[in-house]
Amino acid sequence: MDFRYTEEQLALQDTLRRWIARDYGFEHRRALAGSPLGYSAEGWASYADLGLLALPFPEEFGGLGGDAIDIMAVMEQVGEGLLLEPYLSSVVLCGGLLRDAASKSLAGSLLPQIAAGKLQIALAAYESAGRYDLAHVACTAQKAGNVWRLRGHKAVVLDAPSANYLLVSARNGGSTTDASGVTLFLVKRDAPGLSVVAYPTQSGSRAGDVQLDDVTVEEDAVIGVPGEALGVLERAVDRARAALCAEALGIVTALNQATLSYLKSRKQFGVPIGTFQALQHRMADMYIAGEQIRSMAIVAAVNADTEDPVARQRAISGAKAYVGQASRFVGQQAVQLHGAMGIVDEHIVSHYFKRLTIIDLTFGDADYHLARYSDLPL
Repeated sequence: MDFRYTEEQLALQDTLRRWIARDYGFEHRRALAGSPLGYSAEGWASYADLGLLALPFPEEFGGLGGDAIDIMAVMEQVGEGLLLEPYLSSVVLCGGLLRDAASKSLAGSLLPQIAAGKLQIALAAYESAGRYDLAHVACTAQKAGNVWRLRGHKAVVLDAPSANYLLVSARNGGSTTDASGVTLFLVKRDAPGLSVVAYPTQSGSRAGDVQLDDVTVEEDAVIGVPGEALGVLERAVDRARAALCAEALGIVTALNQATLSYLKSRKQFGVPIGTFQALQHRMADMYIAGEQIRSMAIVAAVNADTEDPVARQRAISGAKAYVGQASRFVGQQAVQLHGAMGIVDEHIVSHYFKRLTIIDLTFGDADYHLARYSDLPL
C-alpha cells in the first residue's frame, strides 16, 4: 500500500503552508492568543475560501467529500503553523458527528453553514467526574410533552466561547456510567439557562465550562436515536484523536527543523554546537521519533473511518498513546538543546512544547490510551 500523500493533498498542504507563511507569522499568532476572541476571524474566512471547512462533508451538503487522510494532511499543517482557529472542534469533530448522525434535513441546514465559515459548533460531552469516559454522563434530559429539559454541567468544552451551538450529551435513562441511555442534543449557545465560563488553555486556544439549568430544547434538536448516542460520540472522538496525532506530527516536524537550525547556527568554543557528537546523537533520536510519529499518525488516519469499533479503537488508542510519549520526548529534547531560549514565551519552541502537552491531554492522555488498548479484546 502507498502511504504517500496524493498530488492533490500535497498541493493543498503547499497552499496552506504558503498562507501561513504570508498571513500567520509567530508574532501575529501570539497577538491572536491574547485577543478576546482567541483566534483570527479573517483567518477563519480564509479557511472557508481555501475549502478547508468543506473538506470532510459530502458533496450534497456543499462539501468536498474528503476522508481522514485529507484531514491528516490539513492537520499536519495546522500543527506546523500552530493555528488557533477551531478547526478540530467545529469541522472535524462536530461537523463529522452531524454528517454521520443528524437527519438529512438538519445536516443539509447546518453543514453548508459550517463549510461557508458562518457557523461553529462545540462538543459538550465530558464531565469533571468522568475524566475521559464519554459514557460517564450525569447531565440529565427529561422529556416533558414535545420538549426536553436539560440539567447538568460539562467541563472543558473546547472552543465553547465562540460556538454558535453546542452538541450536548445528556442521560435520559440508565445509571451514570451505562453505555445506553445517552442522547445527543443540539443547543443554541444563547439558550435560556445555558451559561459558559470561558478561559484560555495553556496552548493559547479557548475552552469553557458549561452549566445547563433547565435548558429547554425541541424534539428536532435530538441528534440520532434517543438513548443510543454513545457509539456515535465514540466514533467522532476517535476521528478527532486521529486528527490530533496528525497535528502533533506537524509540530514535531517543525520542532526538529527549528532545533537542527539552532544547532547549526549556535556556536560554542568557536564552532557550531551541532558538530558535537553527543548533540548529533540526540538530534538523530528526535528525527527517529518524528518518523515513528508519522507512521502512527498514518495508522490512526487509515483506521479512523473503520466500521469495526474494536479495530478502530485499538488502532486509534495505540497511535494516541505512542504519539503522546514520543512527542513529549521530542519536546523535552528541543527545549534542552535550545537552552534557556527553549522556555521563553518569545520563542516558538516553548509554544510548540505547550501545544504538544495539551494534545496529549486532549481526549485521553497516553496512560489512558495504553489502558484502553490493553483492555480491548483481541
